[in-house]
Amino acid sequence: MPNMRFDIISIFPDMFDGYFSQSIIGRAQERGLAKIKVYDLRSFTADKRRTVDDAPYGGGAGMILKVEPLHRAIVNVKKGGFADRVKKLWRPAQERVILLSAKGRPWTQKLAREYAKLDRLILVCGRYEGVDERVVDFVDEEISIGDYVLTGGELGAMVIVDSVSRLLGGVLGNQDSLAAESHDEPGLLEYPQYTRPAVFRVGRQHYTVPKVLLDGNHRDIAEWQRRQKHEAKKIVK
Repeated sequence: MPNMRFDIISIFPDMFDGYFSQSIIGRAQERGLAKIKVYDLRSFTADKRRTVDDAPYGGGAGMILKVEPLHRAIVNVKKGGFADRVKKLWRPAQERVILLSAKGRPWTQKLAREYAKLDRLILVCGRYEGVDERVVDFVDEEISIGDYVLTGGELGAMVIVDSVSRLLGGVLGNQDSLAAESHDEPGLLEYPQYTRPAVFRVGRQHYTVPKVLLDGNHRDIAEWQRRQKHEAKKIVK
C-alpha cells in the first residue's frame, strides 16, 4: 500500500495534472510510495447548474464557496477509497482534513515532518473570496503557506503535497539528502553548494569555489558547512 494518500478537493482539478506527473512526485506515485487523487467539487453539488458559490451575506465583492457541496465532498472523500489501506493497517487510519486558508497556521518544515507520519491528508482548496465559515467546523486544521494572497488554494495544496511527499521513506533516491538541507534545524538554511568548474570566468572576472571545499579535509569542510548554516540564519533574520 502507498506510504501516504493525498485527496484534494478543488473546483479546478485539471490544474494538478502537470505538476504531479513530473519529477520526484511522479516517480513516487509510479513506485506506489504515494497516491494522489483530485476531486472536482462540482461533483458534489445537488443542482443541475452544479453551483459551488454564491454571494456573501451582508454584501461585499466576490463570491463565496458554499458550505453544502464542501461538506458533502469532505464526508464522501473521507468515506471512500481508503478501505483497503485501513485493513492493512489493523488500526484506525491517521488522517487530517486541511483547509487552505489565509488565516491558517503557517506551513513549516517541522509541520511537514509531522504530517509525513500520517496515513492520509485531505486538502480542501478555497477559491474566490473564500469559503463559508461553517466549513471550518468540518476540517481539522486551517493552513496558510504564506502572508500573501493567491487566487485559490490549489498552489498551497501542491506545496503541501510536495514538501510532505519528499519526506516519505524511499521517495528520494538518496535519503541522506534530507539530513543537511534547509530547515532541517529550525531557523537554519542549507550551506552554499558548488560543483565543477572550480573557476568560472566571465570576461576578466573570476568566480571561484571556496578553497576549503577543494582541499579534501573533511573535518574542515564540516566546520565550514556548520558556520555557513549559521551565517545563513543571520541573513534570514
